[in-house]
Amino acid sequence: MEQPADILIIGGGLSGTMLAVQLLRLPGQRKILIIEPRAELGRGEAYSAVELGHTLNGNAARMSVDPDNPDDLTQWLTAHIAGGGWPESAEQDVPVSELFPPRGLFGVYVQQRLAEARAVGALQGSSVEHICAEAVDLQSGTGSMQLTLSDGQVLRGAQAVLATGMFPAARTPQTQSSGLNAAALDPWDVAAMRELDPQSTVLIIGSGLTMVDAVVSLEQAGHRGPIEVFSRHGLLPHVRRQPPAWVDFLAQDHSIRTPRQLLRELRRHCRDAIAQGIDWQAPLDTVRVHIARLWSQATDVQRRQFVRHVRPWWESHHHRSPPLSAELIGRLHKQGRLRIHAASFKGIEPGAGDAVAIRIRPRGETETSTVSGAALINSSGIEYDWRRVARPLPQQLLARGLVQPGPLALGITAKDGAVVNAEGQVSARLFAMGPPLRGMWWESTAVTDVAAQAKALARRLVDSPKD
Repeated sequence: MEQPADILIIGGGLSGTMLAVQLLRLPGQRKILIIEPRAELGRGEAYSAVELGHTLNGNAARMSVDPDNPDDLTQWLTAHIAGGGWPESAEQDVPVSELFPPRGLFGVYVQQRLAEARAVGALQGSSVEHICAEAVDLQSGTGSMQLTLSDGQVLRGAQAVLATGMFPAARTPQTQSSGLNAAALDPWDVAAMRELDPQSTVLIIGSGLTMVDAVVSLEQAGHRGPIEVFSRHGLLPHVRRQPPAWVDFLAQDHSIRTPRQLLRELRRHCRDAIAQGIDWQAPLDTVRVHIARLWSQATDVQRRQFVRHVRPWWESHHHRSPPLSAELIGRLHKQGRLRIHAASFKGIEPGAGDAVAIRIRPRGETETSTVSGAALINSSGIEYDWRRVARPLPQQLLARGLVQPGPLALGITAKDGAVVNAEGQVSARLFAMGPPLRGMWWESTAVTDVAAQAKALARRLVDSPKD
């Protein structure tokens, strides 16, 4: 039987690629297999976008993939621009660190860092191979993990890592389907949007960052008609600005432990900042590094209260829109072309002719109404509940009891990166990182979060006993 790989990385987006980079940089020889159905590594859902208008929602100074060098992306972009790779940026009177690069270009940056790590690893006898297939099943065998692929091939590895990334609601079949995806356009499919009547009405479900992307896609497709956006709270993402530094009040006061205490203190600091003529985003930006600690020490009741009552405002204030995209949203809203409705989506209705009709319930009301348009876009964000994801691997992992749902059914449960099974046992061979750990850390999707997790997990994989 073929010698098993040292590590199977299931998923080759940002999470899986960054883990491979960290493993290749560590001393020692190891064979790493990355199982990823896309033709390219390092892109995943987020960085496969090819339109220049789909930019990062953080500036270069915030998006380094090297946890030891926060200026890594800024330095790479500086060299890239100097080489003529992105000439239009060189004409902007903006420091490179404050640029919001296209997500497709960020994917190139990640791929280059992987290529560099491969060269380092080769000198030590380490290798990474991309297996271009979908993982559909995983079992714990004698001395190894056995991974089954969609073509029937079986791979074996001493350790396996679930780096499955995000499951965008717009692209993820769900076990409790409302028929939304079957009737909806992909938020990033500009080519499909070009087929629409430019003056037609487009309906969008959800008002977060995916909605912002969808509106950018429509604009680039030449759509000039009305856009009706429906979300439960009707909140739009705030624009990301570059506020000055603010005192790290959470580092100074560890008595703040609950979501309620955090909100009370954060509001006080935001009021103080505004009174001093300082952007309220400055105090908010200090909170990020403490979220994992605060979330992990909160009780289940406190977490549930946060998700139910605070989450919509946290998302709109913390997960902010890049300036150019926010400018577009603001302009269309001012023109009356884009309207935001606080209303819940209740289902698809039969439409007249080629029209798409949806049933919605306005916030605070009991009666539903029907709204029609030429097209519908599902921008409801990310599906974190693995029980609702109708994809082979999550379903098999749950059915076999190799994983258990995370707190509040957000992702899966793990301890220091090691997956916890349905019986509460911590695995010695199966690990996870990135978005699947949303329930464990709350914020587990940003580039800096993933980069830090990749470094820590790589060291643990290398140091863990394999028998």
